[in-house]
Formats: sequence, structure tokens, C-alpha cells
Amino acid sequence: MPEGDTVFQTAARLRRALEGRVLTQTDFRVPAYATVDLSGQRVDEVVSRGKHLLIRVGEHSIHSHLKMEGSWEVYPPGGRWRHPAFQARAVLRTAQTQAVGFLLGVLEVVPRSQEESVVGYLGPDLLGPDWDAAEAVRRVEAHPQTPIAVALLDQRNLAGVGNVYANEICFVRGMLPTRPVGESDVPAAVDLARRMLVANRDRTVRVTTGDTRRGRNTWVYGREGRPCLRCGTLIRRSQLGRTELEERVTYFCPVCQT
Repeated sequence: MPEGDTVFQTAARLRRALEGRVLTQTDFRVPAYATVDLSGQRVDEVVSRGKHLLIRVGEHSIHSHLKMEGSWEVYPPGGRWRHPAFQARAVLRTAQTQAVGFLLGVLEVVPRSQEESVVGYLGPDLLGPDWDAAEAVRRVEAHPQTPIAVALLDQRNLAGVGNVYANEICFVRGMLPTRPVGESDVPAAVDLARRMLVANRDRTVRVTTGDTRRGRNTWVYGREGRPCLRCGTLIRRSQLGRTELEERVTYFCPVCQT
């Protein structure tokens, strides 16, 4: 599942493939940007902002969000794609390489001067060079009645936590996902979020337990009905969100979390 660490790795991969190189062809396969042509322009930089990607080309930014199924992949010129062409949403070619965005949940090309219109609402980026823990804590604590898992998932509070991390943070801190922010140790939860993402930003397999074996690399996420790795109680599953439309799956141990 794409979360802040996945997007950080994607940005690094695209940076190596594109940064400093001139685009020989661009193909945006969404109606609103189908006529946009950035060929002949140099890719200045590729950056991640939480779960968002920005590819800066001249005076434009290619903004994308992977959502649940999206990916950016890099191929040699003329290389065969691992996914069908109809799933491609963006193709960026240089003389040395091609980068293809498949099933991107969001794809848009905006003036670079207007980047804040698409990512300006985000809270501090957990993997950003300007990470501000105090500001993230302030934003989370501003809504004391919000369930802690919902607050951690709110990208306006801190950018980069997805459902895997929200569940794992709650377990490690011994909090039920439903515990109100006002009854939670928010600074500790925010600090743990930062440490978890930093620990995983260069890993091929996301690990929150210290054990890389399949089925043991997370404490609770995806482990419904299996024994808690700490106490042996069966892990439970529920739903939680700001609204019914935003509900996400939660996993928890009814003994280790209160």
C-alpha cells in the first residue's frame, strides 16, 4: 500500500532516471492534459511531499498521487512495460530512459508557481527536509475529540502516514485506534510515526516489528484472527473514519491496546 515511504522511494527512483535530463517526449493520457507537451524541457527536480509526487519541469509541475493502485516505473528506451498500455496515465521519455505512471489516482500538470494549490494544505512532511514535529503535534492536538488513528491519517496534520502506519503506531503506543486525541500522548505518537517512516524509507519490505518474515513484519495490520505477536490474543478488525465515506479498516489487539 503506497504510504509516505513508498512515495519517497518512488521519488528517488524517478530522480535518478529523470533529473537534469531533457524530455524528448511527453504523453499525458488524461483528457484535461492530453494536449500538454513538455518535450524539449529539462527536468529540474523530483520531490515527494507526503504521499504526493512533484516532477518539476521548467515552469510546470507534474503532480501525481498513487492512491491505492498507482505506480511510477522506469524502463530503458524501448523497454517492454510490465503493465498493459491502457493503464498508463503518463509517459515521460528522455534519450536515456522512460518513466511511466500507471493507474495514477491523481495526475495533473500545473504551473510551478501554483504548486501550493495542490499540496499547500498538507501538514509537515514526515520525510521532508523541513520536518516540523512541533507543528504536527499542534495540528493533531487542535481536535481533541478526534480518534487518534483518524488524526494520524489526516494529511492536513502530518503528511505521509497511511493506514498501515496508523494501525501500527496505535499498537506500539498501546492505544486503541478509537482513543480520542485528547487522551493520547500525541508527541510520542508523532515521534514514532517519524521514526517508523525513516526506518522504512530505504527498505524493500516495510517492517514495524523488527522481523522481516512474511506475516510477522507488522504487529496488527492485516493480521485479523491471528495471534497477537506480543500476548497471543486474536487480532480484531473494525472500521473507523471521519465520515462513513472515509472509513478505513483498523486492526487492534483488545488486550495490548486500551
